[in-house]
Amino acid sequence: MKISQLVVGCFRLISLLVFCGSIYAQDSSIRGHVYDEKSGEPIAFANLFLDELAVGSTTDEQGFFTITGVEPGSYNMKVSFIGYEEKVIPVEFKQVRIEYYKINLNEESVSLGAVNISAERAQARTEVRISKLQVSKKRIKALPSTGADADIIQYLQVLPGIISTGDQGGQLFIRGGSPVQNKILLDGLTIYNPFHSIGFYSTFETELIRNVDVLTGGFNAEHGGRVSAIVDISTREGNRKRLAGQVSASPFMVKGTVEGPIAKLKDDQGSLSFVLTSKKSIIEESSKQLYSYAGVNDTIGLPFGFHDTFGKLSFQTASGSKFNLFGFNFDDSFNNPLVSKIDWNNSGGALTFDLLPSASSLTFGGIIGFTKYKVAIDDTEEDQRSSLIRENLIGLDFNYFGSSYTIKYGVEVKSIRTEFNFVNPFGIRLDETQSTTELAGYFKYKKAWDKLVFEPGMRLQYYASLGAFSLEPRLGLKLNLTDRTRIKAAAGIYTQNLIAVSNERDVVNLFTGFISGPESTFNDVEGNPVSSKLQKSQHAVIGIEQDLGDNFQINVEAYIKDYPQLVVVNRNKTDVQQSNFASETGQAYGIDFSAKYETPSWYFWATYSYGFVNRFDGEQEYPTIFDRRHNANFLATYTFGSRKDFMLSLRWNLGSGFPFTKTQAFYNNTSFNDGIGTDYLTANPDNVGIIFSDERNGGRLPYYHRLDLSAQKTFHISENMNVETVFSVSNAYDRENIFYFDRVRYDRVNQLPIIPSLGIRFNF
Repeated sequence: MKISQLVVGCFRLISLLVFCGSIYAQDSSIRGHVYDEKSGEPIAFANLFLDELAVGSTTDEQGFFTITGVEPGSYNMKVSFIGYEEKVIPVEFKQVRIEYYKINLNEESVSLGAVNISAERAQARTEVRISKLQVSKKRIKALPSTGADADIIQYLQVLPGIISTGDQGGQLFIRGGSPVQNKILLDGLTIYNPFHSIGFYSTFETELIRNVDVLTGGFNAEHGGRVSAIVDISTREGNRKRLAGQVSASPFMVKGTVEGPIAKLKDDQGSLSFVLTSKKSIIEESSKQLYSYAGVNDTIGLPFGFHDTFGKLSFQTASGSKFNLFGFNFDDSFNNPLVSKIDWNNSGGALTFDLLPSASSLTFGGIIGFTKYKVAIDDTEEDQRSSLIRENLIGLDFNYFGSSYTIKYGVEVKSIRTEFNFVNPFGIRLDETQSTTELAGYFKYKKAWDKLVFEPGMRLQYYASLGAFSLEPRLGLKLNLTDRTRIKAAAGIYTQNLIAVSNERDVVNLFTGFISGPESTFNDVEGNPVSSKLQKSQHAVIGIEQDLGDNFQINVEAYIKDYPQLVVVNRNKTDVQQSNFASETGQAYGIDFSAKYETPSWYFWATYSYGFVNRFDGEQEYPTIFDRRHNANFLATYTFGSRKDFMLSLRWNLGSGFPFTKTQAFYNNTSFNDGIGTDYLTANPDNVGIIFSDERNGGRLPYYHRLDLSAQKTFHISENMNVETVFSVSNAYDRENIFYFDRVRYDRVNQLPIIPSLGIRFNF
């Protein structure tokens, strides 16, 4: 079947489903958005309730809600959210129709800072939420912020099941998945390298984050193309009410944000707003004076540099439909003449939309965009390597809201091109240029009873370059045993076509290249030609949620990810006739614990993960370089003062050592440039060669642990103007955690030592 025929077929199916959604809308529905009256920001998890019918709903992260199955009559709809004044809106239906309401809530000063426990509980009872962690801007900013700048990457490291390689390298591993097996999304667009080389910062601006969904496994059918995990980051629109912004400076970076309305938000009118933000590192220069003890030397300092820019234009109609146009450019540079020089750039943009047809219970949204990532490295010990990946994307998502169920379905079309250049340790060059198209369609159904939430799904993936179809069933379940005890489970099949290439000889990889699935043949772990060239995984997760009082919750999840096939680049090929690719199998399994205690003044978060990650390459089973057996985190924040303008934060992390391959011997690596005439008896060798142990990753590095502290104070100048000061200390007790070991020079290089910093932010 031709690709064009598949696309036409998908859109015909969509048109049919849209039509069906219209003709089956036999009951009246209420839907709308809830906003903060002052800022125009959506209010997530607000409660809406019709007393007369004893039915209600809760807003999502976009402030959107739907109440279905409303019979003709007159009702009072109560809208409430702790910290805001309750609002009662009269609603009257004389015939079957759909009504849209734009609701603005005013802050209630006596309740400011309170915690909305009831909304979280309602969500916990009606959603599966297995292996799903939600992160807000408030939680990110409460974390001790290295360099006095809070960042999402610092918060992701305190979530259960997520492993970081440390202060340098910018790598995250999620429940046994390497970075290429984890999809990072920014407003629906894939970001191939979202973390800077200095491991404290991502490319995302904290002030613009609306919500982060971290799906560590068992995710349902709306997500695909990766075999391990999803991190879905959504950004907010610019201020719809007034011109606002922020300017900040710290020893690590300077940044600025400006936002405001082009057409202000009003009750019965649309709005148009913008936001533009940019940040640039200065640590490569400031470290020479402030942190000379931490840098490479007085001349080089800390050799990290980055510059990120993001802009967004947002339009909302009077009926609630939304259109967003955004673009970004992220640059990163690591330049250490003693090790390597690496530069990468990630750029792209997209148009996204969410439409609310006035005559249908069906809502739909979509995205049209592109993203490009290119990276090159000059290594002191290896030839230059380079990689480029370019992705074009069209996606459509549909939601149908029934009286007690929801249906979500959609299609996705991707065009991907990869270019990769690499020379392996034996001087064999690998040049791969691939172009492929990926088509996907999915369907998810959710039905919630008093005690049970049932969420089956199905995803169909088609990889054009391989001519491969993948049928991927997914399932999520939750059983509400009591009002405070809930059991949940999920399972699914996943595939992907993208391969990453990196050097696993050291703990931290500064270079990662990308190749789309191989068209050439290669063998499986048994030595037979593979029947499928896709990478595959199977997930199974089971967990329990327990509320111990109104403010204390615990969560326990056990998981297994089985990888029946992983495709890797054959880095050790010694002959050009050998395949560029090889196959591995593997497993990741473990158990995660988390506990949260929250009041208006105190917030405690504790996690512990016990996990195993192994691979089998046909010759031996070995642990991966990110197989951290034990990982624990503790976070505490205390907010105080008459206006809650003081905050103290503490974070402690403990992790067992990463595996590495031991050194067996050294040898004089003579190049034999003169052929058989080379005087190998008296000639000085070009460099020292290393013979590694036959046992792959048979050693273990020492334990890693670090304490970070911060203190924040807000000085209020006027209603919309304030100054925030942040003093932070990273690695407060100056723990010497290993970064890498120079085998030839027999020199241990540590992660960053104690780093105090002071930052200031001016908000207007």
